[in-house]
Amino acid sequence: MHALVALDALARLGTVWEAAEELGITRSGVSHRLAMLEGILGFDLATRAGTGVVLTPRGKCYAEQVRRSLILLANAQEERANRDIEGVLRVSSTAGFSSMWLCKHIASFHAEHPNIWLQIVTASELDDVTNSEADLFIAFGDGNWPKHLVKHLYDVAYTPMCSPALLNAQGGLHQPADVLRFPLLMRRWDDWRRWLAISSVEIPKLSAGIGFSDMILVQTAAIAGQGIMLGDETTCAGALANGQLVSPYPATIDSQRGYYLVRDRHKRASPATLAFIRWLSALLTRIGTELNRGSR
Repeated sequence: MHALVALDALARLGTVWEAAEELGITRSGVSHRLAMLEGILGFDLATRAGTGVVLTPRGKCYAEQVRRSLILLANAQEERANRDIEGVLRVSSTAGFSSMWLCKHIASFHAEHPNIWLQIVTASELDDVTNSEADLFIAFGDGNWPKHLVKHLYDVAYTPMCSPALLNAQGGLHQPADVLRFPLLMRRWDDWRRWLAISSVEIPKLSAGIGFSDMILVQTAAIAGQGIMLGDETTCAGALANGQLVSPYPATIDSQRGYYLVRDRHKRASPATLAFIRWLSALLTRIGTELNRGSR
C-alpha cells in the first residue's frame, strides 16, 4: 500500500520531491518504494528524464488504475466511518427552509448516516436559537448571535416569482411595474419596497399586498396563482425546477440577512452534529455550483 500511494503521489504531482513532501518521507524513500513495486510487477514504472523522473506509458496507465482503486478504498473507509456514527441529533430550522428545501434532501443524510436518529423541529422566529433541546440551529438573520458559534451557509438574493398562469394574466408581466397588477405576497414589506425602488417602480401604499407569517404560506399562495412573491433560487429551487414557479424579471435584491448554522458555544458538538454540518455544507456548495453553472 505504501508503494501504491507513492506511485499515486508521483503521478498526481509530477515530481519525486513533491511526492516526498506530501507523504512526509525522503526522495530516496519514494524511489525505494517505486523500485519495490517494479520488482513485484515485473515492469518499469518510471524512468529518468534529465534531472528528474517521469512515469513510463505503462506506468501512467497503471497509476490511473491505482488511483481509481485508492478512491474506492477511501470511499469505503469514509462510508464505514459514517455508519459508525450514531446517536440523537435535534436540529431546529426555520419553517420555510425546512419545508421548502431541507425536506427535499434529507434522505441523503440518512443514507450516509443510517444510525443517527435525526429530529427536525421548526422555530417560531427566523432568528430564534433559544431552544435548549436543540443541538444545532439553521437560522435566518444577520449572523449576530454572540453566545453561539456561527457558520455562514449562504446569502439570499430575492427576485419576483409567480405561477406560470400569471405570466399572461391581466395583460402579462412585461415591465417591472406590471407586478402591481397583482397582489404582492410577502413576509416583509421592506423587501418588496427595495425591489420596486431598484426597478424604478413607484412604491404603492403599505397596504398594497398580502402578508403571511412564514415563507411556506407565501410560496403556497404564489404557486396557486394568488399573486407574486419574492423568492431565492436555493429555497425555491424545487418549485422552479418543476415549473410551479417562474421568474419573470432578472433584477434581484440582496437580502440584508442570510442563513447560518448556529450552535451553543458551551455545548460540545457530538459526532452526529459535526456529521450534519459537513453534510449540509457540502450539499449547499454542490447545489450552489450547479445553480451558478445553470445561470451562465
